[in-house]
Amino acid sequence: MISPYWPKIAVVGAGAIGGLFGGLLRQGGLNVTLIDRWSEHVNAINQHGLAMTGHGGERSIAITATTDAASVGPVDVVIVQTKAMHTIEAVQAARGLFGPDTVAISFQNGLGNEENIGSTIGIERVLGGLTAQGAMVIRPGVVHNYSDLPSYIGELEGGLSARAERIAEAFTAAGLETHASGELRKMMWKKYLANVALSAASGSTNLNSQQMMAIPELKAVCIGAMEEAALVAAAEGIPITDTEKQEILAPLISPEGTGASKSSLCTDLLKERPTEIDTIAGAVVRLGREHGIATPINQTLVAVVKGKESHYLR
Repeated sequence: MISPYWPKIAVVGAGAIGGLFGGLLRQGGLNVTLIDRWSEHVNAINQHGLAMTGHGGERSIAITATTDAASVGPVDVVIVQTKAMHTIEAVQAARGLFGPDTVAISFQNGLGNEENIGSTIGIERVLGGLTAQGAMVIRPGVVHNYSDLPSYIGELEGGLSARAERIAEAFTAAGLETHASGELRKMMWKKYLANVALSAASGSTNLNSQQMMAIPELKAVCIGAMEEAALVAAAEGIPITDTEKQEILAPLISPEGTGASKSSLCTDLLKERPTEIDTIAGAVVRLGREHGIATPINQTLVAVVKGKESHYLR
């Protein structure tokens, strides 16, 4: 079924997930522009198309990419997919994308991204998002897709809205399965728990999710980090049951899901880039202190990742 709403879209941050989502939506017929400051990546996409490998087969998707957000003009939907530490700067540089009714959506890792976007354009213009998809930039202009798993969007304050349902329908019609949720805040916390469980551990060991789960001692660290995050979530008014925790991890550690992928934090460490550790495990530690909850496993993961970063960050 063709969606009656065919939005014009800009993706700010065309790395792994940003490139994957932008490519899939363009392949499905939507008007999409990728925006990224990595000029080599942008040039490769403009010259040869966005190459996609893995799930869905190898193909090249003709799509426009640019390093200059100001050249694009207003769009209907802005997907913000930069690294967390660059969110505010990127949205400020992309102000020209926002017309009177433009909506921003974040599928980023960690906590606080939506509020950072809202600090520039107004929180009422921001939808939350989460995805179980996994992807990796293999080289400039090439994205590897690990799976075909659903994504979710919704209002930060809860409840279903017409705009969330309309965008979800358009994304799904274009080939990116997306559902509108009336309980997105809890779903975001659930996805956050998965990031806490797997992200820093993958980065610290250079292992994918399946490999980590096969090592009892490392599996215990992953589960322990997740349990600390669950205690913090409950203190924040978001209780998460043991059954829900199992459901969170299942698609991320299975071969049918994204179990063969390493975390984006792992990729950042391998490429000697700053990581998002402060908004993932670091946020557990910070909120744990606020609520008087001990978080020794996450504190250790933060310390290990920062130690690895110290070899190349000055």
